[in-house]
Amino acid sequence: MVPAIPLSQSRCLFPKVLFRFRISALLHGLIALSLLFAASFEASAHEGSNGPKSVADLADKLVGSVVNISTTQVVDTKQGIPLPQVPEGSPFQEFFDDFFDKEGNKRKRKQKVQSLGSGFIIDADGLIVTNNHVIADADEISVKLSDGTQLKARILGRDNKTDLAILKVDADKPLPVVKFGPSETMRVGDWVMAIGNPFGLGGSVTVGIVSARNRDINSGPYDNFIQTDAAINRGNSGGPLFDMHGNVVGINTAIISPSGGSIGLGFAIPSEIAQRVLQQLQDYGETRRGWLGIRIQQVTEDLAEGLGLDEVRGALVAWVNEEGPAYAAKMRPGDVVISYNGRDIETIRDLTRMVADTEIGRTVKIVVIRKGKKKVLSVKIGHLEASEELHQTLAKKKEQYKIFGMSLAELTEVERKKHALGATVEGVVVEKVAPGSLAAEKGIVAGMVIVEMDQEIVSRPIDVIKRSKTLKAEGKKTILFLLARPDGGELVFVPLKVEENAEKSE
Repeated sequence: MVPAIPLSQSRCLFPKVLFRFRISALLHGLIALSLLFAASFEASAHEGSNGPKSVADLADKLVGSVVNISTTQVVDTKQGIPLPQVPEGSPFQEFFDDFFDKEGNKRKRKQKVQSLGSGFIIDADGLIVTNNHVIADADEISVKLSDGTQLKARILGRDNKTDLAILKVDADKPLPVVKFGPSETMRVGDWVMAIGNPFGLGGSVTVGIVSARNRDINSGPYDNFIQTDAAINRGNSGGPLFDMHGNVVGINTAIISPSGGSIGLGFAIPSEIAQRVLQQLQDYGETRRGWLGIRIQQVTEDLAEGLGLDEVRGALVAWVNEEGPAYAAKMRPGDVVISYNGRDIETIRDLTRMVADTEIGRTVKIVVIRKGKKKVLSVKIGHLEASEELHQTLAKKKEQYKIFGMSLAELTEVERKKHALGATVEGVVVEKVAPGSLAAEKGIVAGMVIVEMDQEIVSRPIDVIKRSKTLKAEGKKTILFLLARPDGGELVFVPLKVEENAEKSE
């Protein structure tokens, strides 16, 4: 800081002309320093530790695109503790008849449960983004705009793995929208702003910074959250996290808090992840992720030493689905994946996200280390959701195909290898036998193959069920099964009584 010079001293020391020059120069210098200090102060106010000078203009521009979401779910109330029966004529009889049945149990009543959340508009025709957990199990979804307009919403698509959902409302005018921005360019320390509906208050704006990136909070297989200290509370879920240019760089989804309120640990789904998922939900009504068909675990120091690796990195293959793409490409348990499609794999999360983001049907190069040597495998990526749907369908079919305490399945190559069945054995495989069932009492065990029923060949589980019903309708009391044993295929006849099946079937 330039010290002040008394005017009286200047007049005594300098001639008149020189005095005027020096004073003029001094004044210009003071003005320049003042302007420099002001500019520095303003920059500090915008970018310094005290935060932006104001976000009022930015918030005013964005708040109209953020909505409040309320859901209603109708549930049955739980039964109460059994109470003594009320005598006839008791003054309390009417009350107890209303709330309790004759056994004294509390009558089941329909009860509406409501929840609140946030969302934001990405299309003027009424497309709204929120969290899946905000609208999960909802019977009714209502969206409240910033001007107070209340609209009914329907679900276009949802994804529980990333906790995202997209809704549609029908409005009589174009709605204000916000756009996604590049979350991958956000740096720790960058300013961000959250707008949402905390505790049902609506239209609340908070400001903070990006505290960390790539956070894994064990909420799902694709965790890669932006951490922020911008205040996020209950009801903020599904709301947008903006950068200082007004772009959505994250979707607020979770907090860590012992009290339920904000302690500066909020987490948002990065826009780069959200955009891919939301586009698929719009296009297909579901996600379409890549699938390898393996289970993996993190490589630790002990595992690296045991596997002969020169460094701790990669994803260890613990199991390979024999019906998946990885098995077809000859990937095996014990392989360590160190590169996927030209990108290094440091952790199992890297591989999980890369595979999920890969286009279905694309062939990629995967580098693995097997017994200390590198191998390059070409894998044609499968469809994760299709594989899960097939697995569920097969599981349901297996549950349906039960008879005499036996759970039946088709005799596939996988089942042959699983039970060491010979190549010549044909029929229906017994996958499980319930303890205490009629089949168990007769010595039938898992891995046996039903070849014939009453001298008629069967080849599918449904054939066994249909043949059993036919024989029962014909008056048969006992069905003679011809089964092949595992580990050799030795044939054995087993009689099973129809009546006992009716009593002991599951």
